[in-house]
Amino acid sequence: MNIQKSFTTLFAALMLILAPAARAEQARVYLDFTAAELRKVPMAVPYFQDKAQPAKASAAGRAMADLMSRGLAFHGFIDVIPPDRYQGRQNSDWQTLGADFTLFGQYEIDRGNMVLELRLMGIGEGRMLLGRRYRGPADSQQEMILKFCDEVILTLTGETGISRSRIAFTSDKTGAKEIYLADVLGDNVRQVTNHRDLAVAPRFSPDGKFLTYTSYHHGNADLYITNLAQSKTTKPLSRRKGLNMAPAWAPDGKSMVVTLSKDGNPDLYEIDTKGFILRQLTAKAGINVSPSWSPDGKHITFVSDRSGTPQIYIMNMATKAVHRLTYEGKYNTSPSWSPKGNLIAYAADYGGHYQLCLISPEGGSPVRLTKGWGDHESPSWSPDGNQIVFARNRGNHRKICTIFRNGKGLRELFDLKGDQNFPQWSPRLEQM
Repeated sequence: MNIQKSFTTLFAALMLILAPAARAEQARVYLDFTAAELRKVPMAVPYFQDKAQPAKASAAGRAMADLMSRGLAFHGFIDVIPPDRYQGRQNSDWQTLGADFTLFGQYEIDRGNMVLELRLMGIGEGRMLLGRRYRGPADSQQEMILKFCDEVILTLTGETGISRSRIAFTSDKTGAKEIYLADVLGDNVRQVTNHRDLAVAPRFSPDGKFLTYTSYHHGNADLYITNLAQSKTTKPLSRRKGLNMAPAWAPDGKSMVVTLSKDGNPDLYEIDTKGFILRQLTAKAGINVSPSWSPDGKHITFVSDRSGTPQIYIMNMATKAVHRLTYEGKYNTSPSWSPKGNLIAYAADYGGHYQLCLISPEGGSPVRLTKGWGDHESPSWSPDGNQIVFARNRGNHRKICTIFRNGKGLRELFDLKGDQNFPQWSPRLEQM
């Protein structure tokens, strides 16, 4: 029990409508939108037009334009011009308004389906940079809009947007800590578990179709896996005595690294997707927790107190050779490897409060991202490697926040009842 309490303490601290062959000729901006000196790109998103009533600003047209605006703004480098400044009209003077780009939408209902036409116009170029036409059930309009949003980000930056990704997290809104899922805009919040007990540490499979987590509802820290396409299909993955915690999925999705304490000491093991142990990775060298894979699958980073205090380590998965990564500070925890492979985010104790830091996998001096009061914990990278989601604890209230990798743009992500903790960012997802 003491080992379990020690682990729990350690862990808790712990982004042109042309044929594909012609796309290379498309004009793209390729902005580095995490550069500190970059000004935001002004863009207008007028109300979408109903083709049957083009002169009328419909409630549906307003709502779709608002969703597109929120998806674009989420990426941090686009400043959407408020439609009130031009009454949301599609025939406004964009240069006078200062817009660099304008995004137009038209829609119609055809035989029960929504037909949505979207265009991105470059005001300076005076031409269309991107155009798409979507057709599908009316309830798929959000997917259509956010798909185009992500293509706009691709056109501007060279990398697909992340507006269709999701965040998994723990919330106590029902009185018990259960696992929830929400899109990054805070819409479509969904309760994944209903164990009426403590559930923590959600982790996505690389394809985003499955979610693993640990629940205590049988009196032990057991590991479960759920198919996110089938909300009632949840099954145990590991119920070994002691801890079965926080698996890190291998990039190929064929195995995961998990902390087990079946023999007393919390050690790292590699297991397959059915829960069978493939090999033991650490052996009684302190408490070993919070693994995270490098995107090339050759290394993991993890936390161990083998040196006397919790520090970040890196293991070569071929040889199991381990070296220590962090040397500054007495308590460094919950590492998360960037999908770009060049940085590891983690939480470090500064004067009794946890702050987010970045460090190169090769070592060196860490860069501190947060400096505000409260605790900043459990970092997880966005699929484009440009943002980090984390839990911030202020005044005993835990909320999910994001920050850009340059330390700017810290914001609270969701306005939800209760406390939220242990966020995990999904990979880019298709419609689920």
